[in-house]
Amino acid sequence: MPPSADEPKLDAAALARLRELDPDGRHGVLTRVLQAFETSLLKQTTLAREARERDDKAALAGIAHLLKSSSQSVGALSLAARCVEIERAVRSGAVVDVSREVENLLTEAERALTAVRAMLQA
Repeated sequence: MPPSADEPKLDAAALARLRELDPDGRHGVLTRVLQAFETSLLKQTTLAREARERDDKAALAGIAHLLKSSSQSVGALSLAARCVEIERAVRSGAVVDVSREVENLLTEAERALTAVRAMLQA
């Protein structure tokens, strides 16, 4: 059965760049990168929930900064975009509703996690 249009997916170009690092797949680079991202994402979402409890904008910006590039590298572009927005808002001194931003981050993180896990199970 083909995936539905709203099913979370990772960017094909980002995945292709990762596959280029291990063209024959012998070293399992793609799998190892996706597993590392999954582990990091789970840790960072836990830290985001803690930041929400403390209303800690600086911690949220740090989490967004950390996840921004790793999300881009595995093709979780919606998560990366959300991280850019959060980091930019906090760093600019804008009024930031930490609770709402964490919820937005968690929503995108869950979508990315679903896509990563689907790739790992394929």
